[in-house]
Amino acid sequence: MKQLIAFLLYGLIFTLPLSMQAASLNGFNLSNASVPIEQIMSGGPGKDGIPAILHPHFVSAKQASFMAASDPILGIEIKGKYRAYPIKILNWHEVVNDHIDGKRFIVSYCPLCGSGMAFSSTVNNRHLTFGVSGLLYNSDVLLYDHQTESLWSQIKGAAVSGQFKGEILTQYPLTLTRWGKWQQQHPHTDVLSTHTGYQRNYQHDPYAGYSRTPRLYFPVANQAPSIYSSKDTVMGYKGQNGVIAFPFAELRKQGKSQFTYRFEQQNLTIYWDDKIQSAHITNHQGQELPSTLLYWFAWYAFYPDTHIYKAR
Repeated sequence: MKQLIAFLLYGLIFTLPLSMQAASLNGFNLSNASVPIEQIMSGGPGKDGIPAILHPHFVSAKQASFMAASDPILGIEIKGKYRAYPIKILNWHEVVNDHIDGKRFIVSYCPLCGSGMAFSSTVNNRHLTFGVSGLLYNSDVLLYDHQTESLWSQIKGAAVSGQFKGEILTQYPLTLTRWGKWQQQHPHTDVLSTHTGYQRNYQHDPYAGYSRTPRLYFPVANQAPSIYSSKDTVMGYKGQNGVIAFPFAELRKQGKSQFTYRFEQQNLTIYWDDKIQSAHITNHQGQELPSTLLYWFAWYAFYPDTHIYKAR
């Protein structure tokens, strides 16, 4: 019950003065932080107040009676095996530590930024497990590894404090789609089960309505220009030297299910699914590239120098 109350404060903490938020940093040592300490703040719950899933349980698609066809999921493919992670479970846990055939990775989701990302959890040949620190940077979840308690920015995909400061996580492609379509495309997929070891109402969305209002719960360092609504979805892509945002508003104008776009001397193929409002990127060899679907304000908060794709 205490954890549930703490979690609910996640959506209410914006009513507290910033000085009170800054006063609690959940016991993490920020002495060598690479980002301004005053921009790291408590999200409400304490360390592990939002419990990461360390030992995920999966069921087959046929056994997933708790899933509706319209439920949004994050899907991943590793070594020819497919897994689906329902957003309605990730809303309550934010991090799933997983592995497939010896490859260790995490699937993370920040409800405040609408950002779903997958990363290798092996850093410098060391296997790490991750939890939720209860801290935020630019309204985005700060993960921490259990081995060194370094803090990791999800959207940056990098450690911002602790022993691993400056280390970058290898990002894996992750698909945001609907359960019905994912199941149709990958009938042998497994899906993360609601048997998580925690008592949560996974049919209830604790962030209901958040995506439909421009209001943010927490301040960010860089205010996104109002060319798009703050909660409009963009697909962010990190190149070798720069980054680019493909706003869904522009992809809708483009009106094509796929097209080629040249960025940093590389031909990218952009795929757009207007029916389920999702997108992904491949290279000229057809290999899917890591990208991130998230709110416009969140991408701009981290990458104010981003390029922006404009429909012709």
